[in-house]
Amino acid sequence: MPLITSDDFLETLAKLRQRGLPFLLSKLRLSALARTRSAFDDPALRAANWWQVPAVRRRWNERMTGRPDQPYEPYVADKYLAGRRGLRLLSLGSGAASHELAFARLPQFAEVRCVDIAGRLLAQAAAVAQAEGLTNFRTEVADVNALDLPAASVDVVLFHSALHHFEQVENIVARVRRALHPDGLLVLNDYVGPARLQWTAAQLAEANRVLRTVLPPRYRVRYLSRQLKTSVSGPGRWRMRLADPSEAAESDRIVPALRRHFLPLEEAALGGNLLTLVLKDIAHHFLRDDDAETQALLAELFRLEDDFLATHPSDLLFGVYRPRPEE
Repeated sequence: MPLITSDDFLETLAKLRQRGLPFLLSKLRLSALARTRSAFDDPALRAANWWQVPAVRRRWNERMTGRPDQPYEPYVADKYLAGRRGLRLLSLGSGAASHELAFARLPQFAEVRCVDIAGRLLAQAAAVAQAEGLTNFRTEVADVNALDLPAASVDVVLFHSALHHFEQVENIVARVRRALHPDGLLVLNDYVGPARLQWTAAQLAEANRVLRTVLPPRYRVRYLSRQLKTSVSGPGRWRMRLADPSEAAESDRIVPALRRHFLPLEEAALGGNLLTLVLKDIAHHFLRDDDAETQALLAELFRLEDDFLATHPSDLLFGVYRPRPEE
């Protein structure tokens, strides 16, 4: 795991353009929790995130639900919670809570409780819920590690792009298992790849090959910049600790912890192994559904990632799980 890489310099410059000098200075705080909060708690943040690409979202929906136009929230509710009412859902590390709002709109849930340290994002989500008249939606600014989780107190626990931000994953997963009713569900949509985003040599080699040989130069201009993306080296340890100490802290331990404490009802490999690296900071070029060249390039990227996934484990995982019975 290198201490510093070329991507560290490029990422620092990009963040200076996108978020300004005060954001960079916030990374000098001694508190790791404060540095983590500064990475996410900004409702006005503008960035070129690859998961914003409509074709990527359809690809994920297809793998999770079998339909490109159906997200996983109604799919899970219809398949596993049909006819049930008065359920309590707990989301740990909910962030902007867009997926939690989707669950709150469904008739099965009497309470959707969102817990995160990002107070501004939660306030924004609460305002949306209030405007829609969702009386079952609750937010709580708290550190999940200090949260009281009474036994058998919730029906559904949700981790959406959240569990990989926690240290002591084994402890978190064990606590969640105890907090769920015996017939409860854990719903996971998360990153489970290399810890601290230390990409494998195979990932880096293929991502760089794809970047240089598949994408035309005009698709490789970085967001809010004239700079051309020419290579991917991945982050160094120093930047990972400074920028967001929580990022992928123990992501490689998630699947083993799930296997120990839960039984999978279904799982879907969502990939991301190449798309994460290739589309970072250039995803804004791929937002148009009505551009034939853009969609052809995305189709080729998807094909290449599928070829890669044939011999490598997926970095992104969707799953629905039941607690293992007490021994």
